[in-house]
Amino acid sequence: MSSPLLSMDPENFEMDFKVARAAGKTLADQYQSAQPYNYIGVDNFLNPEILNRVRSDIEDLPEAESSFDRAQERLKTSYLPERLPVYTRQLFQAFNGRAFIGFLEEMTGIQGLIPDPYFHGAGIHRVANGGHLDIHADFNLHSVMKVERRLNVLLYLNPEWKEEWGGSFEVWDKQMENKVDSFVPVFNRMCCFSTGSDTFHGNPETVANPNGDPRLSIALYYYTATWDETRKSHTTLFKPRPGTADQADKRIARRAKIQDVVPPFIYRRISGKLHKIGL
Repeated sequence: MSSPLLSMDPENFEMDFKVARAAGKTLADQYQSAQPYNYIGVDNFLNPEILNRVRSDIEDLPEAESSFDRAQERLKTSYLPERLPVYTRQLFQAFNGRAFIGFLEEMTGIQGLIPDPYFHGAGIHRVANGGHLDIHADFNLHSVMKVERRLNVLLYLNPEWKEEWGGSFEVWDKQMENKVDSFVPVFNRMCCFSTGSDTFHGNPETVANPNGDPRLSIALYYYTATWDETRKSHTTLFKPRPGTADQADKRIARRAKIQDVVPPFIYRRISGKLHKIGL
């Protein structure tokens, strides 16, 4: 078997900074030329021993920090690294380290990437059988650090996953007319893409593993200090696929109308209350 793309020590997660940047450079042309937005899928990403140990760690997960079971995101739960076993927790810290950031900056061409010590929305993601995540564009502002979301990294943990079992990561064009690309969430496959208000993606096909196993992934988000108050923040923007039974997100539409008519400083003060009452 060929060597993994990133040379990360499975015991202490050490990576040589220059070696990591060099690995990113080998992918730069492919990533930065991708359309309709920059993205890539890379197999054999890490030493498989690392991800096998993560799988062992998360056989018994704690209570989820967030859980979604509605039309747009069904049977999806997420788990913060700080509540997971030590090995997995330390791996997440390595993903926030200088060497991994250097790899991402070289591959994407985005300089000054900022990792998220809060892991807001990130961590271990689990989609149970019968679940899915509709096509969407992600929230664009980190609510605590006030920085702009620029990059998503997804690393899959599912041995021998087949396309017909659903859960593939899909890339859609900006007009939401055509699926551009698709990646089965197989073990040790990394998908990375630049984020914006029209970078539509998701895993909308229902998970149907005949063994009953869930779809598992590591999710990481990165930011830049490029936000300014002239910009309009938004939450996740779901988009129905044409010719499907996907449902529009009426709650988000209502929030958008309120945001359009309420002064920004007032909206920031009431946004949390709107969320609690389902608006």
